[in-house]
Amino acid sequence: MRGRRADQETRRTREFEAFVAGAGGRLLHAATLLTAEDADANPRARRLLTLALAHTYACWDRLHGEDPYNRAREYLATRFAHGAWHRYGALPLGRGRAHPAAGPLARLTAQERLVLVLRLYEGVADEQVAALLGLPTERVRTVCDRAMATLLHPPRGPAPAVRRAKAAAS
Repeated sequence: MRGRRADQETRRTREFEAFVAGAGGRLLHAATLLTAEDADANPRARRLLTLALAHTYACWDRLHGEDPYNRAREYLATRFAHGAWHRYGALPLGRGRAHPAAGPLARLTAQERLVLVLRLYEGVADEQVAALLGLPTERVRTVCDRAMATLLHPPRGPAPAVRRAKAAAS
């Protein structure tokens, strides 16, 4: 009986290690985009990934044919949303951040980053993102459109100072 249990645990561990080897890098990149951290300095993203993988491992035997990547991504997204909710008061509000952001999505709100990463980087359908976040589908589309507009058309800096020519001053 003990030998059979040990064999099951060994198989489970090998399967999970293979999953992490294949999906860990992509999940880390998604977490880094969510946290808007620099790819070389991303402690919040690594913590999110660790929590998502720990959760996935804990429920590994209960997946019953469900895609473990979807489970890990879902947990990653909801954990990020939950953290943003507590940090900023609500997911849709606030561009202020407790941590300096340096990543390519740093100008976006937490909700905009979450929707954009799920929709464009992960390829999740509007309806699935809406169900995951508890938002209407139209709201997800609007947030995604606004985030894309912000990224494609960044705000302009101040106008350059106008210098008067010395000849005009004479």
